[in-house]
Amino acid sequence: MNRNQNITFPLEEKNPEFWRAQAQTTLKSALSRKLNTNVAKNIVLFLGDGMGITTITAARILKGQLENQTGEETCLYLCLFVYFQIPDSAATATAYLCGVKTNLNMVGLSAAAQNGVCRTQKGNEVTSILKWAKDAGKSVGVVTTTRVQHWYSDADMPASAKRDGCTDIAAQLINNTDIDVVIGGGRKYMTPKGTVDPEYPLDRSSLGKRQDNRNLIDEWISMKKEKVAHYVWNKKEFDAVDPETTDYLMALFEPGDMRYEVERDPLMDPSIIETTEKAIRILQKNPKGFFLLVEGGRIDQGHHASRASMALHEAVALDNAVARSLQLTNEDETLTIVTADHSHSLSFNGYPFRGNSILGKSPLYGQDLLPYTTLMYGNGPGHKIIDNKRPDIRSVDTKSKDYIQQAAVPLDSETHGGEDVAVLARGPMAHLFQGVNEQSYLAHAMAYAACVGANQQHCVATTSYRLAESRSSAPHSSLTSVLSVLLGSIMALFLY
Repeated sequence: MNRNQNITFPLEEKNPEFWRAQAQTTLKSALSRKLNTNVAKNIVLFLGDGMGITTITAARILKGQLENQTGEETCLYLCLFVYFQIPDSAATATAYLCGVKTNLNMVGLSAAAQNGVCRTQKGNEVTSILKWAKDAGKSVGVVTTTRVQHWYSDADMPASAKRDGCTDIAAQLINNTDIDVVIGGGRKYMTPKGTVDPEYPLDRSSLGKRQDNRNLIDEWISMKKEKVAHYVWNKKEFDAVDPETTDYLMALFEPGDMRYEVERDPLMDPSIIETTEKAIRILQKNPKGFFLLVEGGRIDQGHHASRASMALHEAVALDNAVARSLQLTNEDETLTIVTADHSHSLSFNGYPFRGNSILGKSPLYGQDLLPYTTLMYGNGPGHKIIDNKRPDIRSVDTKSKDYIQQAAVPLDSETHGGEDVAVLARGPMAHLFQGVNEQSYLAHAMAYAACVGANQQHCVATTSYRLAESRSSAPHSSLTSVLSVLLGSIMALFLY
């Protein structure tokens, strides 16, 4: 073993045959893959808010280093996905969920609507894959680490919007698509102004915000009287929910966003692994399948604060939720996708030694004879110039969760990045997610894979062929196999 900064590396890595053999193993794995053309009974979409390529790379290294490895060779569970693709947060959500690109700051509306002019939304609404799946008889769920309404209550709406009869996002949450599982934060946006929070009764910032005096939690419970529905706000209540007997679940663990993973109180709030598992166990009882959106929303917020440690720990937590989801579902019938809505201005730079902490400093100094961190931002609150010099961070613990990375341009909040993002997919029709595409393609490809929405011409032929296969327990002769394929092709031609 060689040693570099007290880190050991396998000697075989010096032998070219090590890399050649590794490449051949990877090649054999790629060649052995068979296209899964099944209809996707279930879809699980993991959305890492702001999780660009740099974040994935840095989180992969951090994950290995948290396990006392050098980190560079560590593979996230995302690495087990096959296909890649492309890309702020309302407009991108409209693209990847509704299949329509729209204007900045607008969600669930086409580009014909105008930002800030509420009356223009009428007639320009677009539906999402959650509604398409629900219309097809599937169960649907949303899990996030932020607020389930992403901050909007009627208190946040301008007077003109209220006069025009527009509805806030919190109210839409319970009245639009009938969502079976809703998990995240955001209690105060659901309750009347001044309502005392059950967890933080003395905190004025946690008081209810609604000006219309509606209690949307109570309304939601009342709407589900004919079903087994649970509303919970802490982990004890959450753990007591039996997925086998539960039809609907609303779990709101914080007044606002859920806590960052490294600051989470495990006695009060479940992890994203636990919330994902609960959602899947409730939804998968539906014989027609389900659609589940899991958002690692605080990746984005960590980046905006230029706290790379926070953002990367959130990304690792999301990866662990992906791993649990894969254990709970069957790849033959479940399409699992991991992607991001956009990137950030995070850069991975310098010439750090292998095994150097991804949150550490580069061994080389700048021309100002001061060190810099491996991870930096193009802009953000980390820009600090004192006496025409950057701060000296030699004695600063840059691995701290509270450390703010240095930035080139001063801003109160770091901005999104505009480069393409990856789409990684496993399961039925995963091969549809490859190349560089518009983000709006994602919703249509998912719908095609699950036979929901408008494009279903291929579904009857595929289903008929699979039924014909399953009716015979004896091996097919070559002639029977040919006839089955021909019949399927003929049916497809008639359908087209």
